[in-house]
Amino acid sequence: MNRRHWTRYLLIVSLSLNLGIVGALLWPPSKPQPAGNPASPAPLNLQDHLELNTEQRTRWQALEPAFLQELAANWQAIRQHREALVRHIFATTPDRAAIDAEQAAIARLQGAQQQRVITQLLAERALLDERQRTRLMELLLNRYAQETTEEEQLHRD
Repeated sequence: MNRRHWTRYLLIVSLSLNLGIVGALLWPPSKPQPAGNPASPAPLNLQDHLELNTEQRTRWQALEPAFLQELAANWQAIRQHREALVRHIFATTPDRAAIDAEQAAIARLQGAQQQRVITQLLAERALLDERQRTRLMELLLNRYAQETTEEEQLHRD
């Protein structure tokens, strides 16, 4: 191979590599799906899953609305404090006292939310039979084992 062909060959290889690298950077990789898990699991109707009878469904439905409203309001407050926390952290000059105050507010809200969840689970437990309690416990433990925070997901992607 003479020098001209060799140079042309190297130029083609170099261009191909550069295009491949640019393509890899611009083309988002497909995320692998965990084995055995569908892309988006079907919504679960907890009352059906627990096989509640008519009386249990009535009592269950009476428990839910206030709990769900309180939970939504609490999450909204937590979200607002998290946003403020992030803004304080990334301010031109971070204010450690403001950061600590937002973190403390979030901790208080999370503590109150955890108490609401415990109170709700105890109320639900009281209306379930032993088999249903076991099903609910297994469901919760399974979900908790699979949970990751949004921050963890952000740093894993």
